[in-house]
Amino acid sequence: MTTSSLDPKHPHPTTEDIGRDTRRLHAAHDAKVAPGEIAIGVIIGRSSEYFDFFVFGIAAVLVFPSVFFPFEKGLEGTLWAFTIFSFAFIARPIGSIIFMAIQKRYGREAKLTIALFLLGSSTAGMAFVPGYQSIGFTSIVLLSIFRVGQGLALGGAWDGLPSLLALNAPSNRRGWYAMLGQLGAPIGFVIASGLFAFLYASLSSEDFLSWGWRYPFYVAFAINVVALFARLRLVATNEYAKLLDAHELEPTSVGELARTQGSTIVIGAFAALASYALFHIVTVFPLSWIKLYSTQSISEFLAVQMVGAGIAALGIIASGSIADRFGRRTTLGTLAAAIGVFSGFAPTLLGGGPIGQDVFILVGFALLGLSYGQASGAVTSNFETQHRYTGAALTSDLAWLIGAAFAPLVALGLSAHFGLAYVSVYLLSGSAATLIALSINKAMEIKDSAAAEGTSP
Repeated sequence: MTTSSLDPKHPHPTTEDIGRDTRRLHAAHDAKVAPGEIAIGVIIGRSSEYFDFFVFGIAAVLVFPSVFFPFEKGLEGTLWAFTIFSFAFIARPIGSIIFMAIQKRYGREAKLTIALFLLGSSTAGMAFVPGYQSIGFTSIVLLSIFRVGQGLALGGAWDGLPSLLALNAPSNRRGWYAMLGQLGAPIGFVIASGLFAFLYASLSSEDFLSWGWRYPFYVAFAINVVALFARLRLVATNEYAKLLDAHELEPTSVGELARTQGSTIVIGAFAALASYALFHIVTVFPLSWIKLYSTQSISEFLAVQMVGAGIAALGIIASGSIADRFGRRTTLGTLAAAIGVFSGFAPTLLGGGPIGQDVFILVGFALLGLSYGQASGAVTSNFETQHRYTGAALTSDLAWLIGAAFAPLVALGLSAHFGLAYVSVYLLSGSAATLIALSINKAMEIKDSAAAEGTSP
């Protein structure tokens, strides 16, 4: 480090100095950060995060009821596992706030490194937690702590890349570039499901519950290390920093954001609710229903879900072109209505044996891909420039919390006790919330536009 890089009042190197000098080391790479290059960082980062979360979600169905809740029946043990599943989504907005404070003080490189190591360590740490038979209730406490760690870390893993990608993309290709980061969901799901399907089919029940289930949690740490370096390769460049600064993508006061644009956060969260509600209704919840109430093979059902995830990936890709042609709001609204229609068939399909259940999965994943591809950022453009970085993160956190955190718990609990019709009610409520939020947002935009022109709406 050169002396010129130091503040004369503080002759010792600071974290800011280190971050700045790290970016200088990447000077050869600083000519330009193209949208495609940003997209690669987004996809890799999101795939690793979704892998961690799906590993937990699948284990919450296949493993945790037996390993951590052996004193409960199958349904009750799964409901307790789904309760712990929700902890990460509760912790996520808290993590966003904490890590944004870390970024302000120590820089975005330090924040991202700490967050991804926490995410990988929390996921890998679950692999070492002894079962209830060994240490009793302590095992449940440790599992819960690691799950909260996942949530805090995911909040801290927000790097601004999706917002930067949207702002740096050609104006006529915003929908296309917005969907790229969403591809991380099906990629992460396929890897997690593939690992569990292989282990579940290859091992005896005793071996799987004893040690086999722990392997995907070990893998998570390695994947997160790869994702960390892939994202730091962008974050640590001068060009990336300049782009962030140019678009004012820096943390701002959460209190100020809530006072000035709190309504935008709420509307943005509810605008994506149909997609987020469907997210766990076609991934985690149906696996629990199959395990508890169907004779269908778990490995075969996971294979069907992997095919569904492939369809979702195609749907996400298609959503980019659709949104660029018809508009993101129109795309989201149309898909929300389609999810509402789909909800009416959910009880019949889920209760219709293996064929009906497979149709539910494949159609549900298709709708998920088309809607989820544009669920991110449909309203965040309404944020004032200086609030977009923090606003986009908290909007996403709130959407996950409201739409997805309790979906498996609520859907399984209500369906098991009162019937599958409640899956329809859950999905239909998400669709209605999305349509209402999009209508409110459109009305607000018309009002703001009219006010700017000095006319009445």
